[in-house]
Amino acid sequence: MTDDTKTTNARGRKTRAALLEATRAILEEQGVKALTMESVADRVGISRRGVYRHFETRSELLIALYEYVNEVEGLQESTRVVWEAENSVAALEQWAYHLVRFRTRVMAVAYAIDRARHYDADAAAHWQVVTANWYRACSRLANWLAEEHQLAAIWTANSAADMLYALMSFDIMTLLTNDRGWSQERCSQYMAHMFHSTFVAQPPAATP
Repeated sequence: MTDDTKTTNARGRKTRAALLEATRAILEEQGVKALTMESVADRVGISRRGVYRHFETRSELLIALYEYVNEVEGLQESTRVVWEAENSVAALEQWAYHLVRFRTRVMAVAYAIDRARHYDADAAAHWQVVTANWYRACSRLANWLAEEHQLAAIWTANSAADMLYALMSFDIMTLLTNDRGWSQERCSQYMAHMFHSTFVAQPPAATP
């Protein structure tokens, strides 16, 4: 690879990152309606053609942004704490903290893709993969609780996974943090408490 090629590739990566950061800023500051290829180009200071060199459609841009945000916000590190917990009950608590910690960071991007999937096949296919991964994580956690005999009797591993998946809704975070003004710390504490009291088997009452 020549020095000119390396320079061109580095410049391309830098421009791509700038486009993704601009897209994220527009979504977080103005919402999905304000997101156009032109608004992204204006924010970065390049032509629309420059945007299309990297992303052929707005949906392609959104999909790339979702993966980019997962990377820069540390999705793998956030979930690593869950799966390296010493037992399933500790993992469930860490799962609550992960949901609040991570999902508040990616909320605007996720909402944008969720809207785009209703009219764009590529966005719909990507969202299907994303939500399948979410459910897989919930199922893994529920089965871990069941295997350690920590799952409350009312639940099966499947029904617990379904409920954990439903509780991943971004709307919950929006209502608590935006509408009710809860801090992330408060959300995390109450969600961890709710998860424990809902899903974890309680020890039998002591006999007199």
